[in-house]
Amino acid sequence: MAKALSAVHEIKVGDQAEPRTFGPITRTDIVRYAGASGDFNPIHHDEGFARSAGFPTVFSIGMLQAGLLASYATDWLGARNVRRYRVRFLEQVWPDDELTCSGKVTSIAHDAAGGHVEVELSCARQTGAVAVAATASFLLSS
Repeated sequence: MAKALSAVHEIKVGDQAEPRTFGPITRTDIVRYAGASGDFNPIHHDEGFARSAGFPTVFSIGMLQAGLLASYATDWLGARNVRRYRVRFLEQVWPDDELTCSGKVTSIAHDAAGGHVEVELSCARQTGAVAVAATASFLLSS
């Protein structure tokens, strides 16, 4: 992972963070996240229940991918600098999927507090399909 950027002069529109891959995502990862989040919907851990609902198997809780993407972004731009993080869930993630997170600077604005950096973030499955898309705003020191 690239070092966190802390100053406006170190970053420019179009800069991209080094992609980072997570996984393969296991059923254990999914169950651990369920325990941590308190989301015990059986569709995420009970094979029979998932099949009866028309799915081929259990699938990941979307917030697991959103959390991985947030960790990726804060490793890049610093957790204390986050001002906004907005996600869209686009595709399910299945056991054994590998997820690649990527990010790109889309704009920079300056004010008395320093620079506000807007980024687009993506968490894609090994198929290339985007599971989670996000935008975020970070405050960077001047």
